[in-house]
Amino acid sequence: MSELTDIVIIGAGHAGIEAALAAARTGADTVLFTMSLESIANMPCNPSIGGTGKGHLVYEIDALGGEMGRAADLVTLQSRTLNLGKGAAVHSKRIQADRKKYQNIMKHTLETTPNLRLVQAEIVDIEVEDGAVSAVRTQLGEVWKCKAAVICTGTYLDSRVFVGDVNYESGPDGFLASRGLSASLASLGVKLMRFKTGTPSRVNRRSIDFSVLERQDGEEVITPYSYKTADSFFDEKAQIPCHIVYTNAETHRIIRENINRSAMYSGQIHGTGPRYCPSIEDKLTRFADKERHQLFVEPVGEDTEEMYIQGFSTSLPVDVQRDMLHSLDGFANAEIMRYAYAIEYDCIDPTELYASLEFKAIRGLYGAGQFNGTSGYEEAAAQGLIAGLNASLALRGKDPLILSRSESYIGTLIDDLVTKGTNEPYRMMTSRSEYRLLLRQDNADARLTKKGYEAGLVSEEQYKAFLEKQEQVENEIERLKSTHISPLVLNPFFKEHGLAEVNSGFSLAELLRRPELSYEMLAPLDKNRPELSPRVLLTVEVSVKYEGYIKRQIAEVERHARLEAKSLPEDLDYLSIKGLRTEAAQKLAKIRPATIGQASRISGVNPADVSVLLIYLGLK
Repeated sequence: MSELTDIVIIGAGHAGIEAALAAARTGADTVLFTMSLESIANMPCNPSIGGTGKGHLVYEIDALGGEMGRAADLVTLQSRTLNLGKGAAVHSKRIQADRKKYQNIMKHTLETTPNLRLVQAEIVDIEVEDGAVSAVRTQLGEVWKCKAAVICTGTYLDSRVFVGDVNYESGPDGFLASRGLSASLASLGVKLMRFKTGTPSRVNRRSIDFSVLERQDGEEVITPYSYKTADSFFDEKAQIPCHIVYTNAETHRIIRENINRSAMYSGQIHGTGPRYCPSIEDKLTRFADKERHQLFVEPVGEDTEEMYIQGFSTSLPVDVQRDMLHSLDGFANAEIMRYAYAIEYDCIDPTELYASLEFKAIRGLYGAGQFNGTSGYEEAAAQGLIAGLNASLALRGKDPLILSRSESYIGTLIDDLVTKGTNEPYRMMTSRSEYRLLLRQDNADARLTKKGYEAGLVSEEQYKAFLEKQEQVENEIERLKSTHISPLVLNPFFKEHGLAEVNSGFSLAELLRRPELSYEMLAPLDKNRPELSPRVLLTVEVSVKYEGYIKRQIAEVERHARLEAKSLPEDLDYLSIKGLRTEAAQKLAKIRPATIGQASRISGVNPADVSVLLIYLGLK
């Protein structure tokens, strides 16, 4: 039995969802395969969306016409903006999500999207003809002929779960592991790697003594992720508190005395784990001088008593899990509902992909998410959107959407993966971008909405809303620059705020650039200010306050743009170029960078090698 479609998406996690929606919404007949309809949009790890660097990705996904931000807004249990004590560049929104509601919303969105079919079936084989994807085959023997396929298998590929000395074949949360697809990919010449991740136990809320824990409330004013969410949506919405607890000397004693029983340290696990989200036993080993570690007690949903202990991930046996949990303040009688585990799975070397996320060796085959060596729901969703959109664009004979490092965190993420590769699960952080001040959360729409619109993913409604916001931002910035306040009015205000008197007037924009003043504080001096949404005001304030720094960073982008604009031939024989070091030639031949700029970021390629390339190509 055979079926026919344009694009096949393999896996319905966070990458697969965005890939399928992007492909279907841009007109491609799309089929999304999942091993279980119950696992769609599952959050096997922390029930949250966003965080440092990750919140930026969610805003960018929404600006491009993706779905994650809208769904996250609808299921928000608590919202916080991290790093408010630092500059605007690193302010990152993070929400606590209702896990089941998020799944239900995403599943129903998929079910009701035109051009999209949702099928429960396991893909075990990918067929290739003349170097291009031609079909996929299910475990039940169905053959689906297709023009493109996007692999979004998450942590399911030949996955294995570890708890102490017990290990067994399984996907996350007890779902079946994917068997067969890894072998099919290997037979096609795809290089596979083995990575590992893990999750903590879940505890029944009723068994926790919250009176001895630190309470952590959400922020008072919530800025939504999505343009579709009204500013007033959260006005009357009650937030659920999270709590903080700390490990102690007894916790550490229990872990250290049993560390040889951890699958991580007994030699059973061979995959590489995430550096920035280590297990608790790994934390104790790496930070042996620390007397305690902070843990976050977070709700999993409104209609469940499950609580998630962020920072307490482990692969220790169940008896040790109970003992170390009971050693925490407030957890003496804690009831474990789900035990912690580590999971090992197959993924690929992402340097086998172009920046479009298409495989270099197999036309029409794309990869996205943890399959590409990343960690995190947000990183997965961002890649899924780009891969699904580019598969659809290719079918229409259009150029792929390739975002640069200077215009997006998504571009930074993909460039890091395909240029440098990764030897551990990759996690996005603001520190990974050299253009942080330009890539803020508040201006994601200004950076990317037009691109999403031109690619056919952003709707007319979204684009119109974006243009209206941009007009309001520009008008307000111009008003601030042209509205001047005399010293007669200023000096009483300055005196009230402990500032030195002045002899000349200032524009509102000049006043706003002062670090001790904010847009809100200037209200008494600005009686005629228009009523604007918090989203508009945020962009206005940051744009004015950091104008000088932003201009300098834009100049830096323009300097680097000259290298990014210099293309490299796809068939360039690097090994024959005289003067190019052997290591550099080998790395360049493997990665096959698209531009001189990308070549300069490859590990093992130094400035002298770049100069050789420029001279060889007559570009210098």
